[in-house]
Amino acid sequence: MTLTQLSYIVAVDKYRHFATAAEKSFVTQPTLSMQIHKLEDELGVTLFDRSKSPVIPTEIGQKIIEQAKVILKDSKELTDIANFKESELRGTFKVGIIPTIAPYLVPLFLRSFVKKNPLIEMVFEELLTEEVLEKLGDDQLDAGIIATPVEQSFIYSEDLFVEPFLGYLSHSHPLIEKDKLTVDDLDRTNIWLLNEGHCFRDQAVKLCKDEGKERLNQSAIEFKSGNLDTLKKLVEQNFGMTLLPWTAVQELNGSSSNAVVKEFVDPVPSRKVRLVYGRKHLKQTIISSFKESICSSIPKELKSTEKRVLIE
Repeated sequence: MTLTQLSYIVAVDKYRHFATAAEKSFVTQPTLSMQIHKLEDELGVTLFDRSKSPVIPTEIGQKIIEQAKVILKDSKELTDIANFKESELRGTFKVGIIPTIAPYLVPLFLRSFVKKNPLIEMVFEELLTEEVLEKLGDDQLDAGIIATPVEQSFIYSEDLFVEPFLGYLSHSHPLIEKDKLTVDDLDRTNIWLLNEGHCFRDQAVKLCKDEGKERLNQSAIEFKSGNLDTLKKLVEQNFGMTLLPWTAVQELNGSSSNAVVKEFVDPVPSRKVRLVYGRKHLKQTIISSFKESICSSIPKELKSTEKRVLIE
């Protein structure tokens, strides 16, 4: 019995499909199937009912899979212990971060964190919020950075900062003459939004009025994007407006030759950015250092929560 075999049966249980489990485990399906057969022979039981589609664990298989999860998690704890010394932090630290935060926040703190912790190997992965939480639950990540509350009881959450929303308007937009925007100015007929699944889209939709839904469906242009920079470029081509997080527009210095940044009146609609992690372990020391680097690197404008209202 090996840890690799245990990881394979956990993967098949997760994806309920041998080919998908093999792909996610970065092995061929014959290799995965052979190793699972070897484990079944060694244990003298059948772990999966292969006559079902999707494949499902047998009754005894489910019990063995649950124990396999415990063993795999404990094996990672051993690695943490081996990598931990009181005088230094070392090891691999895997972080999932949502796309509307990653390109703007990571450059602010990464250099200082790496300089302070040269023996830590950082691995970042851009993921949607749901994927971050799922991978934390499966112990595939050490931490995550998201912008919505956490409901799962097994995930810990710590606040990092509160970030205002800003409007980004084309020069031909009807709201261009206003000094500041109000929430009542927004409706979904003239705002570019991210694809479904992005929490920033959900927050933007909560701000917008539903007036004109029929007109929205009659628009000559429909663009589905998972990238804020794409929406910014659409606005800069004189198409409508979008909403952006504060960190996404700082390089523009308040305006662009092709578009204009507009603040909101108080209380400013904002999102709370959070550090999340799935278990208490020796990497807690790395997590604390990670949070300290972020909080010490963010601009002073993000350290105040006055005159802001959270959209969650």
